[in-house]
Amino acid sequence: MNKIFLILLFLLSIPLYSQDNSVDWSKFNFLAGEWVGTGEGDPGKGEGKFSFAYDLDNNIFVRKNRNIIPASQTSIEKIHDDLMIIYPAEGPGFKAIYFDNEGHTIDYSVKFEEKSVVFISEKKTNMPFFRLTYTLSDENTVKISFDFSQDGTNYRTYLEGNAVKIR
Repeated sequence: MNKIFLILLFLLSIPLYSQDNSVDWSKFNFLAGEWVGTGEGDPGKGEGKFSFAYDLDNNIFVRKNRNIIPASQTSIEKIHDDLMIIYPAEGPGFKAIYFDNEGHTIDYSVKFEEKSVVFISEKKTNMPFFRLTYTLSDENTVKISFDFSQDGTNYRTYLEGNAVKIR
């Protein structure tokens, strides 16, 4: 009898711990799709493509990115791949975690500005702050900026570019 009671209690408690699917992802919708772009900055001029897609029954928003910086007279071709997973924070708002093929991991908080989604890194010991911004220029174009700061206030642009939605 106790075994049946415990099983019944467990089954009745499952809805209390289920994920709330009422997350409002609408401020990210302009980024959903596949994009191609060009940019330049400290690493040089390059081109790339990336995608943003909802996954896991709309519980996360995933960016996959590949940038290629062509070889020059002084350097070899560089390929940069990364993955970022955006998820609802505990409480209001969103967080993101970023991984790349160079071994970097960055934890971000997400904020929204007019026509922009801004990812701001959380402070880590002996690491600068990072800021990644996507700004909607028109229906199918975004401006992208990747900046860093030693103090979290005064940012310097490391890379910037533009991308066009292809799907």
